[in-house]
Amino acid sequence: MERNQLPASVIARTLTRPNTTIYYPQLTGLANQQAEHQINQSIVHTVQGLIREQERVQVQGNTQMQGSYEVKTNERGIFSVTLSNFAYTPRMAHPMTFLGSLSADIQTGKIYTLRELFKPGSDYVRVLSDNIKKQIAQRNLPTLSPFTAISPEQDFYLADKSLVIYYQLYELSPYYVGFPMFPISVYDLEPIINEEGPLGILSIDV
Repeated sequence: MERNQLPASVIARTLTRPNTTIYYPQLTGLANQQAEHQINQSIVHTVQGLIREQERVQVQGNTQMQGSYEVKTNERGIFSVTLSNFAYTPRMAHPMTFLGSLSADIQTGKIYTLRELFKPGSDYVRVLSDNIKKQIAQRNLPTLSPFTAISPEQDFYLADKSLVIYYQLYELSPYYVGFPMFPISVYDLEPIINEEGPLGILSIDV
């Protein structure tokens, strides 16, 4: 399958309101305008979801909120981005940050779930979980409870020919650890990846 080798054009947008400044990306100039709209809407929905998460955990008061983003992959027609939201209300023990992500095909506008990166029926949960167990042990990573397995729709992004599985603060480890992230090379996943999906496209050597 021939892929567009040029990266997508990305512009920064800003959401501002009292005590809040959030930067987020929008794609522009895509050949498929419907795909562009779908991806941009999904980014906005992710940003809004992170805001709602902060509103759920913050106490009443003068909450300060900041948002930023980082493009992780923008090649071969695959776009993957992380979006972070940092907030603090005076009197809270510490600030809170939530991380979101989105991985899309800029030719079709499809937003991929973790399950869709792999062949139908493949035991991707076990494969990924076994890899993460090894990383936890090798890195001596503290966990709040013994790690058993990832969620079938665990948070992820794509970067440097790797699938990166990550957890929110407090989801797996104590707060001071930050966001536990587990990069897994696409080459280690070749037997189970969906060859027509992002991992298959990114694993092709050109």
